[in-house]
Amino acid sequence: MVNVLVGLVTSFIGGGFVWLWERAKRARVLRRKADFFGLVPGETCFIVIGNKHNARGVADHKEIRAMIEVATLAGQLGCDVDTEAGDDFRGSNGDRTEFCVGGPLGDANPRTGGHLAAHVPGFSILPYGPGADSVTFVIGGHRYPWLKNEVEYAVVAKFTPPEATRPVLVVCGQSALANQAAIHFLKRDHRQVAESLDSVDRFCVLIKVAGIGTYGFQGASLERDVTDAAFTRPDVTNAGT
Repeated sequence: MVNVLVGLVTSFIGGGFVWLWERAKRARVLRRKADFFGLVPGETCFIVIGNKHNARGVADHKEIRAMIEVATLAGQLGCDVDTEAGDDFRGSNGDRTEFCVGGPLGDANPRTGGHLAAHVPGFSILPYGPGADSVTFVIGGHRYPWLKNEVEYAVVAKFTPPEATRPVLVVCGQSALANQAAIHFLKRDHRQVAESLDSVDRFCVLIKVAGIGTYGFQGASLERDVTDAAFTRPDVTNAGT
């Protein structure tokens, strides 16, 4: 009988340690995820909502899915979520982490354009048009063309404006699908991406979405860490020489 009791107590203690270890492991994973996205449990973040390209006041359904990805991420990490309109919201993000989703072309998200000009000067987007350069990304002299529904790109930049205490994450894709793909990919593989970066406090990564006809938004991967090039202002004095 004593041996049975000892065995039960030993099993109970062992099971308790396993449970505590698993709980601590999950907490570490969530903490790293929160650090990567600049979120603090119990705080409120907000999503800046954009428009469909050249259709002010109309949201693309894929853009809505991208915002749902952000909202579920925040909920998983214990954060409340507000929304702001990209057309109307002005001012600093202050003490709230900001997710600014959508590119600036066609007045889709004017706030994205402001963020990029002020904080990510080494990244530019060529205008939408009939040519092969339409919506091409240019980063550090490298070009990343938009092959609609075949291969598309998204840039995700994280930085903290001087007047704010919490970071801004800009998600700027060549399409609404690319925005959704980038967020979905980083939610899934943030740990691997973080290990490739010098810092998770300030970074800029290029996400490639390939095989769209087969995998849709789930065919995303890390193309490059473009932090240095994206945050460096081009030397215009030597342009064209």
